[in-house]
Amino acid sequence: MSELEAFRSETRAWLEANCPAEMREPVRDEDDIYWGGRNATFKNDAQKAWFDACVEKGYTVPAWPKEYGGAGLNPPQAKILREEMARISARSPLSSFGIWMLGPALLQFGTEGQKQRFLNEIARGEIRWCQGYSEPGSGSDLVSMQTYGEDKGDHWVINGQKIWTSYADAADWIFCLVRTDKENKYKGITFTLFDMTSGGVTTKPIKLISGSSPFCETFFDDVSVPKSYGEDCPAYVGEINRGWDVAKYLLGHEREMISGAGGGENTTTIGAAMKRRAAKEGGELDPVLRAELAQFDVDALAYAAMGEKFLDEIKVGKAHPAQPNMMKYVGTELNKRRHELMMSAGGSTALEWDSEETSGGKQPRGWLRTKANSIEGGTSEVMLNVISKRILELPDS
Repeated sequence: MSELEAFRSETRAWLEANCPAEMREPVRDEDDIYWGGRNATFKNDAQKAWFDACVEKGYTVPAWPKEYGGAGLNPPQAKILREEMARISARSPLSSFGIWMLGPALLQFGTEGQKQRFLNEIARGEIRWCQGYSEPGSGSDLVSMQTYGEDKGDHWVINGQKIWTSYADAADWIFCLVRTDKENKYKGITFTLFDMTSGGVTTKPIKLISGSSPFCETFFDDVSVPKSYGEDCPAYVGEINRGWDVAKYLLGHEREMISGAGGGENTTTIGAAMKRRAAKEGGELDPVLRAELAQFDVDALAYAAMGEKFLDEIKVGKAHPAQPNMMKYVGTELNKRRHELMMSAGGSTALEWDSEETSGGKQPRGWLRTKANSIEGGTSEVMLNVISKRILELPDS
């Protein structure tokens, strides 16, 4: 047995022994997702048992080094773990913007003090982060942001506003772009880290057409942010006024997250599931709909393969810098198609909004929520512009 075959066998046995049956069922509502943080609670014993087992094993962040809370898996091993978790439909033990976005930025740009403190807290689910990027007048043109940090020597006093801050009302800390030099558009931004309970920080949920409110407006009124949290642990990542370098790097990981690269929900095939559901309800799928489902499944499998290829290229430093834009565009468009097809297969029941039978209209609310996928993290139009210029190398006009 080869080393990787042995690892697969060990991983399969560990998952069978440690992943409760409840954690292999589809996610039904927000409470089925564990985000961690200092105010977090577990939905049930099974969710806690699965999380605790993964923390101990390093499987909340399996590819991170062991000294930062991970399992230290190499790329082939991490791929096997993803495959084996997918085989039993295991839920992710921890959802976290710290894992998906801030963590990779800290691994790339952070000091050792920052890594030891924040990465371990993220891996153990002890801290929940939100992202302070977009502003009312700075969305796709993010570099025009105006939230300003006035230098007071050992701290900044921050004033301004962010918008579309996902789960800001539930977050413990924020990684936030702050302008610290008004004279230099690109080299005047600092990537700061600070506590959401700091004086002067307030949030206001933004209700979406789905009826839910993952997004918030976030306001900073004379917020005092120290420049350091201790030895070798500055309150900013990278260099002061050079935060745009960190921001661009993190955007790539955000777009991977939104697109579902490497096995996210967007890559899930749905044809067989829709066929089983129709049979269970005593009917058959319309032939045209069946053909559309089959085409979606082909595209989803191709996308999953592209995602795996992209992740492999990242590990060896051969990925094109604009590939996250491509993954984000295709992944979000696939996810919208997926929910459109589920609505079509659901018939009139899929339009129901409030009953217990439909879990409070989970399906139509989810469908409406996907409309934001092609806006958040960079609009599809902006993604296509980047793809045309940087990958296809097409002229501007």
